[in-house]
Amino acid sequence: MESPRNKIIIFLFLFFSLNIAASDKADIYSAYVSNNMTKWKSVIDRIENTGNKDNNLLLELVNYQYGYIAWCIGNNRNDEARNYLEMAEKNLSVLEKEVKNLSLVNSYKASFYGYRIGLNKLSAPFLGIKSIDAAKLAISLDKNSAFAYVQYANIQFYMPAVFGGSKKEAVMYYLKALDIMEINESDKKENWNYLSLLIVIAQSYLYLHDYTASLFYMEKIMKIEPEFGYVKNELYPQLLNKMKK
Repeated sequence: MESPRNKIIIFLFLFFSLNIAASDKADIYSAYVSNNMTKWKSVIDRIENTGNKDNNLLLELVNYQYGYIAWCIGNNRNDEARNYLEMAEKNLSVLEKEVKNLSLVNSYKASFYGYRIGLNKLSAPFLGIKSIDAAKLAISLDKNSAFAYVQYANIQFYMPAVFGGSKKEAVMYYLKALDIMEINESDKKENWNYLSLLIVIAQSYLYLHDYTASLFYMEKIMKIEPEFGYVKNELYPQLLNKMKK
């Protein structure tokens, strides 16, 4: 039987861990809104170097690495992207061996295959199929996983039409993910994934020349985060210019 002292120690450890996780989430969200990727990197580096990570913390870490890798690729920091992708894949393999959160695990697999393609276009024929299969498996394992639908939508959006891609179909899956995410208020609060999804939807409509729909989602983002520089100073003015023409 556990002593009262041991129970107190366990409680304090769990309380401390939960508060650290909440702080990390807030820091990542703040870094996303302010485009402070140095801050983002410092959070994932610190967690990566933390020992004895439980599954929940490991999942959070993989999510933050997922976001940082995408930023690296988008900014031609390919060597750094490869480095963090290797770390993220190792963390994901630990989660997969635990046979828990398998829908999320396969969602990340789908995205990481996509990153590999982004870093080496010649791998597309082989890894593209793996990415599609992983995304479909993620959805089949959890039909209420917003993240799984986002990954399948990404595939549809970026895959050439000749191979079955469809940007209009991608938007349908993005919206499905949004519907799921907006069911719970906790999924929207200080969640960089939620803001990112709204941006992707707004950009998708912009790409499809549906300016009214794009405006709706951009204004929704600015209502949530009025000082979100990327939307306020770049995407929104870009949309207004297109609408004038």
